[in-house]
Amino acid sequence: MSNVVRIRHTSGAKQRLENAHKVMGLANQLSVQLEGIFNQWTKVRICDEEVKKLIQLALCPNKETLDALKKGAEDELSTVFKNTVEDAFAYAMMADTQQLNTTKGTVFGAYNAVTGYYQNVRNYKDDESKLQSIVMGGTAQAKAQRAFELCSQFAKDGADVLALS
Repeated sequence: MSNVVRIRHTSGAKQRLENAHKVMGLANQLSVQLEGIFNQWTKVRICDEEVKKLIQLALCPNKETLDALKKGAEDELSTVFKNTVEDAFAYAMMADTQQLNTTKGTVFGAYNAVTGYYQNVRNYKDDESKLQSIVMGGTAQAKAQRAFELCSQFAKDGADVLALS
């Protein structure tokens, strides 16, 4: 079974059950808000070059890499970073789900490219590692959060948020 909440029947179970109801209520509110944001992003156009820049910024692992990107110094970028960006960009350009009207050439598609890379392309040593990375505050979750912030800024302010200089 998945998506299960277990609460032991102990003296504090009533309080934990009340807390679980609060958490689920917050999750429902958040999903409604996200639906509105994502629907808005499907209407905001972004070109392929901008998608690649957004992916680079979202996946940027450290200040040194960001500085190299700002200088346009491709030769200073690590092979691992370049390959990760290329894999995520390839996913953005070729995955079936990225060819829909709501994703192709949209800010939602750019966001989906980053999250889709971690969910569908990246290799993990096991399912537990994948869960840890995507759901439990690992690398994938941090990169998805950064992509969300960049997409929010892009939808609000346009391509200037992707300027590396």
